[in-house]
Amino acid sequence: MPYPVPLLIRGINNLSDARYCAGMGADKLSFILDPALPGHLAPAVVKELAGWVAGVELIGEFDSLSAPEINALAADCALDAVLLRTPRPAAELAEIAPPVLLEVAFDQLPTFPAADFSDSVAGVLLELPEAVAAYDAALASDAVAILARQLPLWLGPGLHPHRARQVLVAVRPAGLVFASGHEIKPGLRDFDQLEAVFEALEEE
Repeated sequence: MPYPVPLLIRGINNLSDARYCAGMGADKLSFILDPALPGHLAPAVVKELAGWVAGVELIGEFDSLSAPEINALAADCALDAVLLRTPRPAAELAEIAPPVLLEVAFDQLPTFPAADFSDSVAGVLLELPEAVAAYDAALASDAVAILARQLPLWLGPGLHPHRARQVLVAVRPAGLVFASGHEIKPGLRDFDQLEAVFEALEEE
């Protein structure tokens, strides 16, 4: 299904989400692999889930693990890229074998040294505020527009269909990011929110 920009679905933790999002045309799926992060998955679980999907890039989310530890897990799980929750020195980023996406908190944006990462990351992920007023202000922020010109910018607009289209018009990001969810019980999952987002973004 064609979408205006690539879509990344974060935090896949069950087979229902993995198969649904891949089938709906998401480009990237992320799995939390760092044991220090809530909701992390064992490598064996990630490999099992990945074995049921095709045509998507697999991304591991990390925070405190060292570059060698990340590289080992990336190789074991055949990851296409990694997503780091916190910035690291460029020298350490260079030690990470797969392409790196870097998450930046919105309140850190005014002081984020984008130029320092232009050669060491494949893109930056920015979650926009959920409150409507703060969200609208963020889209109009010069800092967001400037960052989008400096680095490939992936924006998390929340699970609101109208916001997804709004982001595309206001910022023209490299891609959009959405959170996955949890099964009600094994094999049972309500996809209404994600379905609305996919439908809102689908190009005619």
